[in-house]
Amino acid sequence: MKRKERMSVMWNLWHGCAKVSEGCANCYMYRADAKFGRDSRDVHKTQSYHLPVRRRRNGSYVIPSGTTVYTCFTSDFFIEEADPWREEAWAMMRTRSDLNFFMITKRVERIAACLPADWGSAYDHVTIGCTVESQAQAEKRLPLYNLLPLRCKTLICEPLLSPIDLAPYLTGEVEMVVVGGESGEEARSCHFDWVMEIRAACIACDVSFVFKQTGANFVKGGKHYRIPRKLQQSQARKAAIDYRADSEL
Repeated sequence: MKRKERMSVMWNLWHGCAKVSEGCANCYMYRADAKFGRDSRDVHKTQSYHLPVRRRRNGSYVIPSGTTVYTCFTSDFFIEEADPWREEAWAMMRTRSDLNFFMITKRVERIAACLPADWGSAYDHVTIGCTVESQAQAEKRLPLYNLLPLRCKTLICEPLLSPIDLAPYLTGEVEMVVVGGESGEEARSCHFDWVMEIRAACIACDVSFVFKQTGANFVKGGKHYRIPRKLQQSQARKAAIDYRADSEL
């Protein structure tokens, strides 16, 4: 029986970011802003800032209970320029404890100092994932990430730019690894062998694994494939290599 899909919305409460590592080189947000002549380095609050607590005329919330809220995907929630706004953002998340907030970051070194005073062992309804696009970034970020008091630790290997040995970092607290290639005209290659190596590590440690997308420049069996954006996710699903950990059964 198929699992019921949860409703989801995007909450980009602030926009703009600074590139911090090789995974940022072909950032989709920079590409989108360039089409309109916008400076992607300008970090500013958006019109969606108060989205989780907005109400309809009848008093009900615009975002219904149980919705997954993908948070800050046109910036980084922990970017320094957003420090003056973050406490209010946490307050909105506390108010909407009936939602499931999901965010990812490359700024792992800033998380501990940016958590709210009442965070404790974690907010049960907030997931903070860590992006690791290469072996170098895994070695830099994951020792810090694995020490943090976080719910449902999730690793995002996207865009996957090199082989990564995740085995040393798949502690009992890491519940899921998501892998994907890079999109866009200048996309760097993603090798299927790299994907399968990460999958093998996940299975060995009983950590759920999701192959999200191939990326635009995919290498499998020694052959290069140029895959249109609209087919990148469906081609990944056709590989049928996702793994669901026993703990999720």
